[in-house]
Amino acid sequence: MTDFSKILDKAKELENKMKESQEKIKNINATGISGANSVKVTLSGDGELKNIDLSDDILKEEKGIIEDLIKAAHNNAKSDLKTKTSEEISKTTSGFGIPGFKWPL
Repeated sequence: MTDFSKILDKAKELENKMKESQEKIKNINATGISGANSVKVTLSGDGELKNIDLSDDILKEEKGIIEDLIKAAHNNAKSDLKTKTSEEISKTTSGFGIPGFKWPL
């Protein structure tokens, strides 16, 4: 087998593993929390907002405070999702010698 054939085989293998990884990522959930557990935001693996949970106590706060806590929880969830996604991609690409490969989030 020529070197070019080996490269093509590796590329096909990587493509298949990336497809599997993308399916796994879709099933990931990331939850962000703010305000001492008073606001929780859950995102799916593709970044879709799945749930917002507000404690009864937080509803007594001013609108601006609640909005800021929701944003903080969302940003926390987004950061967690990015970490989980990067870990999944790293698992997929670890055997292929692709230095510095990062998921584009």
